Amino acid sequence: MLEALNLSKSFHKHQALKNLNLKIEPGHIYCLLGANGAGKTTTINLFMNFIQPSAGEAYINGMNVAKDSSATKKFVAYIPENLMLYPNLTGLENLVYFSGLADRKYNKEQYEEFLRRAGLQETAFHQRVASYSKGMRQKVGIALALTKDARALLLDEPVSGLDPKASNEFSKLLLQLQEKGIATLMATHDLFRARETGTHIGIMNEGQLVASLESKEVSHQELESLYLKHIN
Repeated sequence: MLEALNLSKSFHKHQALKNLNLKIEPGHIYCLLGANGAGKTTTINLFMNFIQPSAGEAYINGMNVAKDSSATKKFVAYIPENLMLYPNLTGLENLVYFSGLADRKYNKEQYEEFLRRAGLQETAFHQRVASYSKGMRQKVGIALALTKDARALLLDEPVSGLDPKASNEFSKLLLQLQEKGIATLMATHDLFRARETGTHIGIMNEGQLVASLESKEVSHQELESLYLKHIN
């Protein structure tokens, strides 16, 4: 569902990503770990076609992202660290608006069901987003992915700043989506969540993927040791 082939990106003389090769199958949750500037967000941005690669290719559902950007976006939902919603609209109104931009339209009951499935409490459906916590906004993002029937999720530090309860709730939502065969690429600093939620883990350093493994292959302690070994 998501594939990078020798994907590279340079900004002037700085090479932010170097020959990334990555394949994420349906139902896999691939967690990218690494320090700030390691290349995690650059990877997400290349898959979203926010930036153009200097070399190599990114594919979503077998289609080249740079060549078929509009087509590939139909299959993917993107949740950044700080999801931008209209603060003066309710959660439901934001969902209606943004799903409409993706040519997806439903009735009121269906929109409410999407929010319910995303874990947002019903009392918040008709509250203005200005009153939402970050965790609540992220749930609206998951609901939007559901309205799009997205087959892939691109997540850039989605649990950063969340309290442990909200972070745990978000992880449970990802596991529910995994059961539906959705492929997920998540950039994160959270080693614990990567080990608990991810099916696969990649460690990046200075623009390179320096380790890639299945999460079940390592304990939390072994993952921490491996991470520190590669970034020091």
